[in-house]
Amino acid sequence: MKIEGPAVRLTVFIGEDDTWHHRPLYHEIVHRAHAAGLAGASVLRGIEGYGASSRIHTTRLLSLSEDLPVAVIIVDREDRIRAFLPQLDELVGEGLVILDPVEVIRYVGRTAPVGS
Repeated sequence: MKIEGPAVRLTVFIGEDDTWHHRPLYHEIVHRAHAAGLAGASVLRGIEGYGASSRIHTTRLLSLSEDLPVAVIIVDREDRIRAFLPQLDELVGEGLVILDPVEVIRYVGRTAPVGS
């Protein structure tokens, strides 16, 4: 897949402990994005944060080191991202979903070694 120029970054902020059918929610989002043929997804684990509940989650205090913030980031063409949004409506009960316009400068995957 080749992407250059205008695109959209979808970021889903959820908690590390959020689940979907006994599996991590971030795992389900990534696998659905892959099944939908989106260009790629990354999961970033935060070390501190808070959301709508205003409760701070941090790695610095053992008692509060549960349910750290997680961001799932997906970049693709706007039409493909918008077509994926209904799946997030089904999955994300608590969290924040945002879209940002971005410009893709370079998107290159690994090439298979010669003879593979």
